[in-house]
Amino acid sequence: MLSESVSNNLKRASWIRAMFEEGERLRKIHGADKVFDFTLGNPDHEPPKSVKESLKKIVLEDRPGIHRYMSNAGHGDVRQKLANHINNETGLSLSSKHIVMTCGAAGGLNVVLKSILNPGEEVILLSPFFAEYVFYTENHGGKTVVVTPEKGSFKPDLNLLKNSINKKTKAIIINSPNNPSGYIYDEETLSNISKVLDAKEAEYNTSIYVISDEPYTKLVYDNAKVPSILKLFKNSFVVNSFSKSLALPGERIGYIAVNPEISDLDLTIESLVFCNRTLGYVNAPSMFQKVIADSLDENIDIESYKKRRDVLYDSLISFGFKCIKPQGTFYLFPESPIEDDVKFIQDALKYNLLLVPGKGFGLPGYFRIAYCVSPETIKNSLPSFEALARDYGLK
Repeated sequence: MLSESVSNNLKRASWIRAMFEEGERLRKIHGADKVFDFTLGNPDHEPPKSVKESLKKIVLEDRPGIHRYMSNAGHGDVRQKLANHINNETGLSLSSKHIVMTCGAAGGLNVVLKSILNPGEEVILLSPFFAEYVFYTENHGGKTVVVTPEKGSFKPDLNLLKNSINKKTKAIIINSPNNPSGYIYDEETLSNISKVLDAKEAEYNTSIYVISDEPYTKLVYDNAKVPSILKLFKNSFVVNSFSKSLALPGERIGYIAVNPEISDLDLTIESLVFCNRTLGYVNAPSMFQKVIADSLDENIDIESYKKRRDVLYDSLISFGFKCIKPQGTFYLFPESPIEDDVKFIQDALKYNLLLVPGKGFGLPGYFRIAYCVSPETIKNSLPSFEALARDYGLK
C-alpha cells in the first residue's frame, strides 16, 4: 500500500501530468514543430562557454580527492568564495561557515524546512507561488497558509498577511523575482513585511524565519533591482541555485546562505548540515561545486530572454490579453479571459498551446507561459494565441 499522503499529492498534481501527456499526444499527431509547449521552466540556453571550460579543466586535471566525500556542508574553499561573492554584492560579512552547498534550490529548501519545522507549524506562502512549496512543507510535517496579493496586483496584501500569522507560524517563503509572475518585491514592500513580522514576533515571543528562494535573481530586465533579503531580515535564509542563471538545472547545484544575525546561529548551521546528510543528499555534487566556484561572475544571455519576453508580451497585449509585464524570470502570468483558468488552458489545446493554470500556483484566474523556448516557437505560436483571443472576444 502506497503512502496516503503521496497518493493524495499525486491527485492534487494530476493536471500537470495531464498536460505532459496531452503534449505528447499532440506532438505525435501534429509534429513537434506544430505544438507550442510553454509548460516547463527548463532553460533552452546552454551554459556559458567558461562553465564548460571549467568542467573540462577539473576533469582533465584529475585532481586527487575530487570524487571523495567532503564536509556535508561542501568544500570549504567553494563556500568561502560564495561568501565573498555575496559580501561583495551586499556589503555583509559572511564566511564559509554561513554557507551550505546543496543539491539545487529544491534540496536547499527541504533542508531548511526540515531544520526549522515541528509538526503542525505553519509556513506562509505569498501567492502566486511555486507549487512545490506546498509539498516541501508537508514533507516535514508543516502546513501551508496562502496569502493572496492585492487585487489586480502581485503585491502582497499586508493586512491579510497580518491576519494570517499566529503562534504556529514558523516561516514565510519569499520568491523574488517570482515564479510564475516575474514580479520583483521592491525594498518598500519587503520593509513593510519585515515590520509585520517584527510585530508578530514580539506579540507571540517567537521567531518567524524568512526563506528566500532566489534562482531567478540574475534574470532581471530593464535595470530592475532585487533587494537583499539578508540585509532586510535578521532571521533569514537565502536558498539559491545555478539552474537558471547558468542553465544548469540537471546538475543540481545550489546553496543555502544563513544570515549571520540569525537566532541560535551555531545550532542553526549544525542543523542544516545534519539535515543535508540525513535527508539523503549527503553533500552537493563535488565537481560542480568546484565549477561554480570558478563561475560566480558568469551569466547566460539575459538579453535574449528579454527579447522573447517583449515579443510575446507585446503580442498578447495587442490580442487583448491582460498581463502585468514581468520584471524578471522567463515567465508571463496573464489573466485568464474566464474565471475557470483550468477550462481556459484546456480550450487552448485545440490550438496546440500548452499552458499552465494559475490554480496550480495558488492564484486562480491566471495562466503561466514559460518563454524559455526557442524564438521560432514563440513566433510560430502567435497565430494560435491570436485565434484563442478571438474565441473569447478579446480581439
